[in-house]
Amino acid sequence: MFTPENRGRYDRSNLRYPSDLTDEEWALVAPLIPPAKRGGNKRTSVERELVNGLMYILSTGCQWRAIPKDLPPRSTVNYYFLRWDYDGTLDRIHDALYVKCRELAERNASPTGAIIDSQSVKSAEKGGRRLTRMGMTPARRLKARSAISR
Repeated sequence: MFTPENRGRYDRSNLRYPSDLTDEEWALVAPLIPPAKRGGNKRTSVERELVNGLMYILSTGCQWRAIPKDLPPRSTVNYYFLRWDYDGTLDRIHDALYVKCRELAERNASPTGAIIDSQSVKSAEKGGRRLTRMGMTPARRLKARSAISR
């Protein structure tokens, strides 16, 4: 809820894009970014700008080719998106921000309750676990003769 006390905290009008990270947000995310790989060329992109590019894509839902020119090139942002998704960096960032949000809301770091809807129960009754382990259901044989097989 917006109150006069915390309204300034959520104000993003001084940022270039509303999706850009503030200094406080970057302080939480920066330690989670892995260092550059050893051996190859030095990293020429600024990590904060890469994360700003990812946040722009994720918040606006735009196409990769529609990234503004003042952010890193789309191929670079896409490369780091795929790399950080593969090595778990995005998951670690998400988990750290999730825990921080729950702490700011004065809640436990991890939820203690769960909701199971009737759809989940129905799929469990049919033996969904066995089918997912097999990968697919077996093929059925046709009882009628096919005109093609003659």
